[in-house]
Amino acid sequence: MGIKDDLGTPMEVGSIERVVSLVPSLTESVAATRPDVLVGATEWCTHPASLDVPRVRGTKNPDLAAIRDLRPDVVLANKEENREIDVRRLRDSGVAVWVTVTESVPEALESLTRMFAECLRWDIPDWLTEAHELWGGPMPPARARTVIPIWRDPWMVVGSSTFTGDLVRRLGVVNAFDDHTGRYPHMELTEIHAADPDVVLLPDEPYTFTADDGPEAFPDHRTVLVEGRLLTWYGPSLVEAARALPQALF
Repeated sequence: MGIKDDLGTPMEVGSIERVVSLVPSLTESVAATRPDVLVGATEWCTHPASLDVPRVRGTKNPDLAAIRDLRPDVVLANKEENREIDVRRLRDSGVAVWVTVTESVPEALESLTRMFAECLRWDIPDWLTEAHELWGGPMPPARARTVIPIWRDPWMVVGSSTFTGDLVRRLGVVNAFDDHTGRYPHMELTEIHAADPDVVLLPDEPYTFTADDGPEAFPDHRTVLVEGRLLTWYGPSLVEAARALPQALF
């Protein structure tokens, strides 16, 4: 069957019974829907906790030979999280690769819907229908201003044109660096303080901020430790995020 992925790349797929996922969000999406077809995932694919499949290294350095040996009907990848060269090498060796693009919540929901309907040709899962209902409303008025560090030493924050920035905006929280030219810019701590956020969100990934590592850098600002998966993943976690993040923020 001839289809096109999110980048418009044509591909041919038949019945999908063996899937390798190189994206944690997509791994969780498949595992929550048809876990029996998931035959490989990266070391970063940590959800569900019970996931027991062969690992093919990381998102940026996948073991291409191991992936081929798993004989997948399709490999799921993402434009931002995976390298184009790895996608190309897999395709050149005859492996079908579906690449997603997810830079906003609506884009993620549409991408997931297309992945299930066109690539996998499965019924749309209940969790995705619920995610559409939870996130499909109008943009709410801004209630707070935030900064979201993702690393320290050096400090890095969420900047412009990111899924995370769009997600918090749809909760009524404005990212103070939403108009920065960079998507994940390096920042001096003084610059973060100067942005004067109402709340500093400290996720546990990619840097693992904890009660003893992070809040002490912002003594004059309210800090909230959050599960990074709820800010950056776009599978079943979207349902959980819609309920848990407002409780944490407000």
